[in-house]
Amino acid sequence: MSKKSYSVSSENKINNFNKTIEVDSDKSISIRSFIIGSISQGITEVSNILESEDVFSTIECLKKLNVLIKKKSKGKYEVFGKGLGSFYAKENTLIDFKNSGTCSRLLQSIIAVTPGLKIRLTGDASLRKRNMSRLIDILSQFGADFYPKNKVNLPYTICGSDIPIGISYKAGVSSQLKSAALLSATNSFGTSTVIEERKIESRDHTENILLKNPNVIKIKKDNKKSIIKIFGKKYLDSLKYKVFGDPSSAAFFAAICILNTKSKLKIKNVGLNPKRIGFFKLIKLHGAKIKFQNIKRNSINELVGDIKIKSGSLKPIRAKSNIYPTMPDEYPILFVIAALTPGTHIFSGISELSNKESSRAFEMKKILKQIGIKCKLTKDKMIIFGKKEIKKNNLIISIKNNILDHRLYMSALCLSLVTGIRCKLNGFETVETSAPSFLKIIKNNLNGKFKIKKY
Repeated sequence: MSKKSYSVSSENKINNFNKTIEVDSDKSISIRSFIIGSISQGITEVSNILESEDVFSTIECLKKLNVLIKKKSKGKYEVFGKGLGSFYAKENTLIDFKNSGTCSRLLQSIIAVTPGLKIRLTGDASLRKRNMSRLIDILSQFGADFYPKNKVNLPYTICGSDIPIGISYKAGVSSQLKSAALLSATNSFGTSTVIEERKIESRDHTENILLKNPNVIKIKKDNKKSIIKIFGKKYLDSLKYKVFGDPSSAAFFAAICILNTKSKLKIKNVGLNPKRIGFFKLIKLHGAKIKFQNIKRNSINELVGDIKIKSGSLKPIRAKSNIYPTMPDEYPILFVIAALTPGTHIFSGISELSNKESSRAFEMKKILKQIGIKCKLTKDKMIIFGKKEIKKNNLIISIKNNILDHRLYMSALCLSLVTGIRCKLNGFETVETSAPSFLKIIKNNLNGKFKIKKY
């Protein structure tokens, strides 16, 4: 987390706009660039890296594992990979993931199959609340040991397997758990198999990067499932590429445009991986004016292009469970859109939101209640009764600084800006974990007004 603490307050509705912007770089790709680069052979060169708190945490964790990383210029880094099994650290070295769930899960997967490593692991208050039992189960199958036994939350100690053996794993909705299995498999003996049902396929960034090494990975698909095979103990070649804009961060600016009046927005150079743009597909299906343009495939098999958005009204949203893997970070801002769109909105299959940086649906229900929006929440479903207009007299949107969830803060400020309802958001610095340019874009590009108070 950032050492500085500050609150953000606003009470001015954002004006109409017609703007072109670029959003912060993709966090998922940035973190994977360092982690996969560290186990590759040679120097991986990556530009336009997201320089955020979560990415800086990843760099510091890798340095503690004897990985050399050099910053060449703003956003441009070199990772000096020494190959599979090259991590080294003194016994009981402490590694702190801070707030980064992505770094935590992916880096543990590599430590788990590196013989001779015994590492103490921890994170911030938010990460320590997240249940790691499924990750521990996967990595234990590869032969890793965890202490104390039966502990499912950080902090704990992980011991790398002396003889990691490939496994067969049936993936669910979590791309991080799938990626953990894939990365552990790269340094395990034999062939590992990861099976995904096509109807709930999660993000495939790890597979796309690994596909640059066809001797390491093969993917076979039919109408019902994808079968991913990883051939362990093969060299990974170093890569060179540029990170694109984060579609999750783009969703928040798109929401401001849609909920505003007479506004247009173009967001350039955004990742348009079909498994990352569920938010845009869903709201377009329900009436949002959205177009994808200038789409190209980059050097790591990812689609990149521009998104054009116009303000306008939507129909009541129905989000089925199969769309969840394509937009877990976008649900908070999707709930904001629902709250300000008349009708009954139903979001199914959202149980995984309880194991994010916060219990996201529960916390968003509390935020929406502050402005008079009625919600019903069960373990796996959220129903929101949206309104066209909200009387803002004496209302205030507030978040205390003990939540540590960047997407909640971003959603709350968007809600304030499009309604003009006063907000006071303590602990806003948590947004710097993923979107350090968020406030700057709102102020400089969209002419949104807010105040920052340091404390």
